[in-house]
Amino acid sequence: MTTWEYVTTPLLIHNTAAILNNWGKQGWELVQVVQGPEGGPVAYFKRPVSDDGSNSAGLAAAAEASRQFDGDTV
Repeated sequence: MTTWEYVTTPLLIHNTAAILNNWGKQGWELVQVVQGPEGGPVAYFKRPVSDDGSNSAGLAAAAEASRQFDGDTV
């Protein structure tokens, strides 16, 4: 049976494609986009967990999301 991990990230309207493409390159699949609590769009992603756990979301994904949100990556 496939086990999934999930992550959410805010989407900046002026940088949406870059944010989605960056998550896609890391193997994340967009599940849905909903309005966040502060009114902006929030993306929900999932990806299968590898047997060895090497692609765990952890700190690396959080750091990447933070950089994307701050506009440091394109």
